[in-house]
Amino acid sequence: MREADETTRQRLADALRVEPATPSELAVELDLTPHAVVRHAEHVSRSIDGATTDEQLLVAPPTCRDCGFDGFDDLLNLPSRCPDCKSESVTEPTLTIE
Repeated sequence: MREADETTRQRLADALRVEPATPSELAVELDLTPHAVVRHAEHVSRSIDGATTDEQLLVAPPTCRDCGFDGFDDLLNLPSRCPDCKSESVTEPTLTIE
């Protein structure tokens, strides 16, 4: 299948099968915004969850660089601040398909 024939979600899933990546890294690779990557990743998660394969979307949570907080309610999100210390130094979640 040519790359032009693949959907954005197929390209996202293929990229996540190769190596873990953050939404910003995937946004550059797929020519999307990081928030669009998150929305597409939610759909990819649902589609592979119901598939006959045993794959799943794994998410390493965002983490505050200042206090280490990683208990965010929504792991597949791009938080702007830490709810604990209010720092804006928060890493993005890392996504992968295994």
